[in-house]
Amino acid sequence: MDRLTLWERRTGPALLAIGVCFLASWALPVVVPALPPGADRVLWYVQVAAWALFALDYAVRLTLAPRRLRFVVRNVPALVVVLLPMLRPLWLLRALLLLQVVAARVRLPLRVRAVVYVSGTALFLALVGSVAVLDIERSHADGNIKTIGDALWWALTTMTTVGYGDRFPVTPEGRLVAAGLMTAGIALLGVVTAAIASWFVERFQASAAAERRSEAELKQALEELAGMRRELGELRQAVGELGRLREELAALTERLDGR
Repeated sequence: MDRLTLWERRTGPALLAIGVCFLASWALPVVVPALPPGADRVLWYVQVAAWALFALDYAVRLTLAPRRLRFVVRNVPALVVVLLPMLRPLWLLRALLLLQVVAARVRLPLRVRAVVYVSGTALFLALVGSVAVLDIERSHADGNIKTIGDALWWALTTMTTVGYGDRFPVTPEGRLVAAGLMTAGIALLGVVTAAIASWFVERFQASAAAERRSEAELKQALEELAGMRRELGELRQAVGELGRLREELAALTERLDGR
């Protein structure tokens, strides 16, 4: 095991915890605007510290990588997370890239990973998108998304492409978030549909394979039964011949006794 892989395995849980702290420190002031004095500044420092730790992790991984150019090409999201400035309109993009960076470091079995990624990504996008659009739209005079409940309802209808139209963003930043959620919602629905179709195909293939195995086993059993019937017929024929031989032997014995 090379040093880069060892570092990633050891720091994976810590990176996940840092990402959760970053998202919580970003979402808390938006969801709970009436925080105690100074809390916003503390949470901002938490975000900066999380960003610094991600930058440090990226620098260490880049140093440990045997092929650095290849590492940079394969880890573009991690680089973007480090290079993006801490600007409010880009927080959603940072959060989405953070999800990809953290997911790449979490080691799970393939089937579990697929379920966790699809369901976790959908939930993550709904929560992050609702918080982002609430942060953007709440202070706008013509905005109609004023509470976290409105934002969650809007995110749900947007991701499922229902679009009731009772809640909608009016700012350019909010519409950008909406475009991202709509695109992600369509993609996730496609993934879910493909996964369900794949599951049905797999089940049908398994059922067909089981039927083929059952037919083969039944055919083999019938062949064995036919063989046993032939052997039984031969055995009966041998028993009949033996009976005739016994009768002939008895007749011959009587003849010899008569003499």
